[in-house]
Amino acid sequence: DYHFVTKEVMQQGIGAGDFIENAEFSGNMYGTSKASVQDVQAKNLICILDVDMQGVKNIKKTDLNPIYISVQPPSVEILEKRLRDRQTETEESLQKRLDAARTDMEISESPLDDLSGSIAYGFGGEGTTRGCLF
Repeated sequence: DYHFVTKEVMQQGIGAGDFIENAEFSGNMYGTSKASVQDVQAKNLICILDVDMQGVKNIKKTDLNPIYISVQPPSVEILEKRLRDRQTETEESLQKRLDAARTDMEISESPLDDLSGSIAYGFGGEGTTRGCLF
């Protein structure tokens, strides 16, 4: 579930260390609160997060010991076609998404501490997604 708060509330939570990971993209702030993951774990359920590589790096610093899954389009060209076909992006936002996807795809193929051995790869979907299972 998504929980929406004001930018000020989000910034206070980040400052207080209430988030496992957080990022800003296209002027919007995103993050995963420690409380939300703990709530899922307390119910003995599997918590699935959809995060970018910046989020993966932050989660790597925790003691959560997740399994990482990287779902990627077959190529940046195919991702661009999918995004253009949806007609939901401005040219500027499309270029930001493509740049972020290129970066994420490059990082996921290079060693990230000992992360590279624990990433499972898949192809498909509307865009590039990174996820963590706890």
